Amino acid sequence: MPVQAHATAKYIRTSAQKAGLVMDLIRGRDVNAALATLHFARKSVAKDIEKVLRSAIANAQQKDGFGGDVERLYVDACYANQGPSQKRIRPAPMGRAFRVVKRTAHLTVRVSERPVKVVVEAPESGEPTAAPKRPRGARPKAKARVKAKAKPAATGARKKAAPKKKTANA
Repeated sequence: MPVQAHATAKYIRTSAQKAGLVMDLIRGRDVNAALATLHFARKSVAKDIEKVLRSAIANAQQKDGFGGDVERLYVDACYANQGPSQKRIRPAPMGRAFRVVKRTAHLTVRVSERPVKVVVEAPESGEPTAAPKRPRGARPKAKARVKAKAKPAATGARKKAAPKKKTANA
């Protein structure tokens, strides 16, 4: 079974929506590619997500059964949940007040180890090997569709008038 580990940072001073935009960039990528993406991302929350990702990698290295190869780790899941919001008051003209909501987010990154690919060689005898079975629920590829002819315009629609030809009248 592949090793899984996660790390969470709570009460980060950003909105969950802004953090989610950066997390969409790294979801499903290898950890080294994800770290490079976060390092060069131009959002301030990328530094916080990078710290959480590094923590998740360190957690995976401490687990029993870890193969020791960080190259096989990838970002399995990452998400940003909304944390508590701080409500503040901003003075407005004519004695009114505007409410300012300072949002926080809880950032979670889960990393998993990719399974080792096992190469099975075909038997050397001339027997054909069986075709690989399709996973349950997978559908075969769709057949090429024939492009249908364009349908005539609806009966109340105007037809485009052809340009009139100029004639020489004296």
